[in-house]
Amino acid sequence: MAALLNTISSIRLSSTNSDRLGSQSVLTPASVSFTRRRLTVKSAETDTDEVNSQAPDKAPAASNGSSFNQLLGIKGASQETNKWKIRLQLTKPVTWPPLVWGVVCGAAASGNFHWNLEDVAKSIVCMLMSGPCLTGYTQTINDWYDRDIDAINEPYRPIPSGAISENEVITQIWVLLLAGLGLAGLLDVWAGHNFPTVFYLALGGSLLSYIYSAPPLKLKQNGWIGNFALGASYISLPWWAGQALFGTLTPDIIVLTLLYSIAGLGIAIVNDFKSIEGDKALGLQSLPVAFGVEAAKWICVGAIDVTQISIAGYLLGAGKPYYALALLGLIIPQVIFQFQYFLKDPVKYDVKYQASAQPFLVLGLLVTALATSH
Repeated sequence: MAALLNTISSIRLSSTNSDRLGSQSVLTPASVSFTRRRLTVKSAETDTDEVNSQAPDKAPAASNGSSFNQLLGIKGASQETNKWKIRLQLTKPVTWPPLVWGVVCGAAASGNFHWNLEDVAKSIVCMLMSGPCLTGYTQTINDWYDRDIDAINEPYRPIPSGAISENEVITQIWVLLLAGLGLAGLLDVWAGHNFPTVFYLALGGSLLSYIYSAPPLKLKQNGWIGNFALGASYISLPWWAGQALFGTLTPDIIVLTLLYSIAGLGIAIVNDFKSIEGDKALGLQSLPVAFGVEAAKWICVGAIDVTQISIAGYLLGAGKPYYALALLGLIIPQVIFQFQYFLKDPVKYDVKYQASAQPFLVLGLLVTALATSH
């Protein structure tokens, strides 16, 4: 179940953004059939409906790439022949931290997390489920269905460059999905749940991730729906999993986190600016393509800022004035960096903006989680 925090890690490496999926969901989906033929047919449907271009059998290699960037699955990666390193690259480890942080926020919001060995172990397993397994699955399946657009935007990536075979990609998709769902079921048993809440959250998140990337729905084709789904995957789903593991997932928390996911929509739009060329070529209606760069950048910052101000107002109305003030204090530097970097040139300064502003948004999530736990 992006996009919220992936950029923080990638920016520290002085790299550009990871791909448009910033994480997509904490969790990820099962297809009707993942046979080799089925995947090929679906991809062909997408190509026929949306574009006439085909990914090349061999794409140009990235020059002067970094082996460290390769392991993290971000741009500027070196070409690699080791299959295990390529498999890791497909899972984009740089996108795992947002989901891990979401689990932390959910555990904090539950009010029932204790610093003992058992609770720490549960949280680590939940993070493994959300990050390496299900986010890794999400990123791999997204790369599979994005191989044509990657042939334009990032032709050196493993699938369009031919560095990994179709069967190897499909095997990885299944292994990561089943591992994530298996860990979700284990967590329900461990927590003593009568109803397997974590498992169904994982399953639902998996479905969301699948329809985000795959035809016929392919939510990412619509800038509004796709980006909100991505924001929910980064914020709501891991939060729900962490809170359900240690406490009770209540309707008010569901509404609050879905509202916060609008800020995640804004973060997802930031990542769309780098893909305008490929999106236009493949007929994807991302917001920068649909509205133009100037309008899209204001939609982006508006979604981020208005959402957080609304959450601060909610906390104030709920009798949490100090938490509300803390959240407002964390919004101010974000606005400053928006004018300093992002609004000047969202394509040129997207990395600097995210490196500077997103840590404050992430801390705001934790402030909100702590407020709801008291």
